[in-house]
Amino acid sequence: MALDLKNTLNLPETAFPMRGNLVEREPARIKHWEKLDLYGKIQAKNAAGPSFILHDGPPFTNGDLHLGHALNKTLKDTILRFKWMQGYNAPYIPGWDSHGLPIEHKVSRELQETGRTDYTALEVREACAKFADKYRLSQREQFKRLGVLADWDNEYWTIHPDYEATELETFATFVEKGIVYRSKKPVYWSIPCATALAEAEIEYRDHKSVSIYVKLALSADALKTLALEEPASVLIWTTTAWTLPANMAVSVNPKIEYSAIKTSNQGTIIVATALRDAVIEACALEDAETINTFLGSVMEQLEARHPFIDRPSPILLADYVTTESGTGCVHTAPGHGQDDYITGINNGIEVYCPLDDNGCYIDDGQVPAELVGLSVLEDGKISDANRGVLKIIGQNGSLIAKQTITHSYPHCWRSKTPVIFRAMDQWFIALDKCGDRQLALDALKDVNFIPAWGEKRIRAAVENRPDWCISRQRTWGVPIPAFYNVDGEAFIDADVIRAIAKKVAVGGTNIWFEQTTVELLEGITLPEAWPAADQLKSGTDTLDVWIDSGTSHRAVLQKRDNLSWPADLYLEGSDQHRGWFQSSLWTSVIADKAAPYKNLLTHGFVVKEDGTKLSKSDGAARPLPEWIQSYGADVVRLWICSQDYRGDVPVSDKIVRNVSNNYRNMRNTLRFQISNLFDFDAATDAVPLADLNAIDKWVLDELAQLVRKVTEAYEAYEFHRAFKDIIDPFCANVLSATYHDILKDRLYTCAPNDPLRRSSQTAISIIFSVFTRLVAPLIPHTADEAWSYAQNDSDFTDEPIALSDWPYVDSAWDQPEVASDIRALRTFLSENLNDGLEKLRQEKTIGQSLDAKATITGSLSDPEFARLKQYESELPELFILSQVTAVEDATATELTVEVAHADGVRCPRSWRWVPALVETDTWGAVSPRCAEALKQISHTTK
Repeated sequence: MALDLKNTLNLPETAFPMRGNLVEREPARIKHWEKLDLYGKIQAKNAAGPSFILHDGPPFTNGDLHLGHALNKTLKDTILRFKWMQGYNAPYIPGWDSHGLPIEHKVSRELQETGRTDYTALEVREACAKFADKYRLSQREQFKRLGVLADWDNEYWTIHPDYEATELETFATFVEKGIVYRSKKPVYWSIPCATALAEAEIEYRDHKSVSIYVKLALSADALKTLALEEPASVLIWTTTAWTLPANMAVSVNPKIEYSAIKTSNQGTIIVATALRDAVIEACALEDAETINTFLGSVMEQLEARHPFIDRPSPILLADYVTTESGTGCVHTAPGHGQDDYITGINNGIEVYCPLDDNGCYIDDGQVPAELVGLSVLEDGKISDANRGVLKIIGQNGSLIAKQTITHSYPHCWRSKTPVIFRAMDQWFIALDKCGDRQLALDALKDVNFIPAWGEKRIRAAVENRPDWCISRQRTWGVPIPAFYNVDGEAFIDADVIRAIAKKVAVGGTNIWFEQTTVELLEGITLPEAWPAADQLKSGTDTLDVWIDSGTSHRAVLQKRDNLSWPADLYLEGSDQHRGWFQSSLWTSVIADKAAPYKNLLTHGFVVKEDGTKLSKSDGAARPLPEWIQSYGADVVRLWICSQDYRGDVPVSDKIVRNVSNNYRNMRNTLRFQISNLFDFDAATDAVPLADLNAIDKWVLDELAQLVRKVTEAYEAYEFHRAFKDIIDPFCANVLSATYHDILKDRLYTCAPNDPLRRSSQTAISIIFSVFTRLVAPLIPHTADEAWSYAQNDSDFTDEPIALSDWPYVDSAWDQPEVASDIRALRTFLSENLNDGLEKLRQEKTIGQSLDAKATITGSLSDPEFARLKQYESELPELFILSQVTAVEDATATELTVEVAHADGVRCPRSWRWVPALVETDTWGAVSPRCAEALKQISHTTK
């Protein structure tokens, strides 16, 4: 009998799998999308829609993707899927960046391991291109596996000839403006990588240095001017002992007061008055007595002597000198520091730098013989150069104190070793000469920053950046199209560069390394002042790779018919304020007088759960394919979209497993809805919205709020808020824990065509259509899978959910009065009934809520009781009880609630308790409602 009755229930039916099995099943869906050309269909569908251009910052092709890549591309793909469903014409052209040191470093090492030492620059470049292409293809497949839809057939690549040509055309514009110059200036120099570095290639790390106090003896004339007796010295302080051979001067602040301090152990020394006591303590000066004070201006052009090289070190005035630390007398080496360089240039001091490319002292007749060949590189220990200098000044008595300090110091982003400031001939872009810095700052006023603090960060970077050092001593890059005569004089011209760019557009930049200078310049008219082509030699420097990626807006947005400039959105990590965001801004304002982006969105870094950096040793830094293989792409995407990306994003297996639980709840919700629509055809079975049951009107009102809130959060790119604060609570609380739980009785036990059941199926149908589209940008594989099963109860459909429109609120869903009533009734259940029901369960009086009844007594003058009375007939279903009675008592001053075991007998079909069962011809005794349902089923099946 029980089996027969079970067969009369409208039990859920669907082939939609309960388990996602994402790792195994997602790849088939991706192939289906590719077979349909889903991206192409989206573009065709939205061809006439409003434009939205998200310009892709190109990832570097030197290895597998990691979670940082996933964070970036998932956010982009989520935004675009949302925009596409809104009808935007939003082509997405993915990009790749491949020139530069990391690839050349790896390739050079591989070539060295073969035992060859005679490989040519062209061979290195060809090997680099092959290496880059290998990982470009690998990364592309990994992005596809993540579910990223893009125009993969028309991607851009910074090593494509047409891209390189545009980069050179842009560079020609810089040359034409007269802002490209060559100068011997201090630049960041990486000794292991043997190249100059740009600001964006520097990272600051804590570093231990030996700080030293060194005396520079004053000349006789200086002593006379300052009314001092021998021995007297000016005292300098530095943390880079190795730069002392390049000392050319001492800088003091003209407005600061200095003291001449007579001591019994170090003679008379001069320091800033404000630092007197600190210096006395640090240098253990004995019997210290101030014998004179004077402003720094008094010491201008007085002569001190180098501590161990026979040359003068004049005292110069410089406003940047402070009394925050040291002695107030600054060791000045114009060849090893920006401030020092400016001071030297202003005073006609030689820019002297006695180091070779390997960071070793050269033999130039000035450097002491015992220092020649010593390296200044510090790689975890004090350098040989520092040891050598310390030995010299220790022996000659000019060193009076030293100590080890830990301070923040610039390091090479690639080798992780301290960089040096080294003066050498490099190419620069003058950022102030034509007002481009101010133009860049003004352009930022028109950019919307997400989050807002991004503006302050990039503005500070733009304000403080020195002239852009754009030359690199590398092979793998876009060559700087400069030529040199036999004397080393450089020749560069905008029209010549443009002519070379035309050749590059055909043959790529390899022609620079394949052809002689005469061949390169063949057919190109040279300026009159230039030597003949056969008297010139092609330069070997390459452009800073930040110019490569920084010109993408010109090479891509301005060159392709389906794109537009400026972009609506740039979206990258917070490190790009000093990188791609900034280099793109500079190239844009210099060449086009405006920023290349309207909106600039920044995300943080992926870190461990405790906020520390990911490391390979603990498994957290494993490649993206391993994370997808463990959890599936949709769970990885959902983890990303559940995090507030505006700060750093924590990750661990525990965190992702927790997100998996959220995912399963959403999947089960979708499955419940699909399975309860198996016999519903909206065209014939839907109930007019005005005629829906109250609980169904309530849930549609909740749905309306969901759509509005989610859309608003998506528009603000706050996907974490959309999911955690809106979608997940709606799914877990409104649907799973409430609405679906309430509906089970009517969905399963009412006759198939019962108006109450059809009312709820109408609501479920609407909810499914809307909810699935709302989550489609977050979990595209699962949303499309559910969409397909809802259409044809199979895995795939030729009309994927990505081709559907974004849901908008039907005004008929707004039922504020009914919704308010239902919410109040559910609150009443929670606050007044649940504790009593739980007590009955604990006492074993009832097993489930359907075993219980509730009696509520009150006066109709009480609004809450009046509401209960109004909905009395619906309360058993709403409260999931067998019986609920609202008893009127005009004398009641407050509501009273009693819960007990339900009266009567339990229906074997619905499990509800009723006063009495009624007999049926076929199925035995059931409740009156079930008897009527069975009667209708019988009539339907005859």
